[in-house]
Amino acid sequence: MKGVAQREARPAPAPVQQESVATAAPAVNQETDEVAIDSVSPNPEQPRTNFKREELEELAASIQKDGLLQPILVRPVGEGSYQIIAGERRWQASKLAGLTKVPIRIKDADDDKALELALIENIQRSDLNPIEEAYGYRRMMERLNMTQAEVAQAMSKGRSTVANALRLLELPEEAQQLLFEEKITAGHARAILSIPTKEGRERLTRKLVEEKLTVREAEALARLFSGKKNDNVKPKVPVPKEYKKVARTLKDVLDTPVKVKSVNGKNKIEIEFKDEEDLERLFKGILASNLA
Repeated sequence: MKGVAQREARPAPAPVQQESVATAAPAVNQETDEVAIDSVSPNPEQPRTNFKREELEELAASIQKDGLLQPILVRPVGEGSYQIIAGERRWQASKLAGLTKVPIRIKDADDDKALELALIENIQRSDLNPIEEAYGYRRMMERLNMTQAEVAQAMSKGRSTVANALRLLELPEEAQQLLFEEKITAGHARAILSIPTKEGRERLTRKLVEEKLTVREAEALARLFSGKKNDNVKPKVPVPKEYKKVARTLKDVLDTPVKVKSVNGKNKIEIEFKDEEDLERLFKGILASNLA
């Protein structure tokens, strides 16, 4: 799947520096070190890949004014080199702000633990879009040999939440990209997934791009592409012949279009008129008929 921006220029969420990392043991070194910003590098396994440029620039302006208030959580990866576990957004903003040094906290973690911690931090802070979250869950399952239930427990999520997130990876690639770029919503994605065939899903995805459909419109098309009937639409009841006969007679008598209808179990007569003068003509005609 294509990314929205290159990692060096990836923008991010709101300009809030006070971020928290929800982790269970082992304990993080509570002492803060200050190191050269170039000695810190992003984690290529970071679940989050979509950073919004405008919000990143706002955070950079805040850092220029007040400094970086919260250290970046890192792990050592060599002599004097560190890899980010949590806080890449702050690191990128610090580079934009022109900082040459950044505060860090060091934690010993292998690749799998670093991935788990990064995923926990991003999900608990709602920083991941649905596709990033789904890929993060799948990487945990593949890399750590975990089941959906084990991932759900590790993330403090319901199993159905994890299962529904992973189902997004069944979307056509173009639909995944649209969801990643926030051009469609999770509601649109569910409509696409309700179609059983690959061709139908791709067809609805193209419609979403071409026509900017609402979720309700997408759901209606999904039913159509699936060959399903809309249960909310009641079959049309044929109008009895006698109703049509009466309508024709009234039309001739009143010299205006007349319809006799049955709607929701109720019968009604519709008499058409052009304006107030025409309505008065009809009224007098009906009265004259009754008095005759």
